[in-house]
Amino acid sequence: MSAYVVVHYDQIHDSASLDRYRALAAPSVAAFGGRYIVRGDVTKIAVEGDWAPRFVVIIEFADLATAQGWYRSEAYAPALALRGTAGPRVLTIIEGVSAS
Repeated sequence: MSAYVVVHYDQIHDSASLDRYRALAAPSVAAFGGRYIVRGDVTKIAVEGDWAPRFVVIIEFADLATAQGWYRSEAYAPALALRGTAGPRVLTIIEGVSAS
């Protein structure tokens, strides 16, 4: 069952740091078979509530164990060390549902 890493930044303090983070994170995502579904400052339309993040990322992994493995991996560690410099974020790993 697929799992999704969902990230949102409400504020970006340092765009250059975010760019460096993205450049480091992408190869680690690929190494774990991840696929970006959403990545960046994309159009967001809140039809209920007031959720209005500045930047959104959704990454699909094969399963929960792979998503967790990526987050804890040595491959992702250099990017993870930079994550706080761009701005505060929320990162959640969510298990998907079966297709049936």
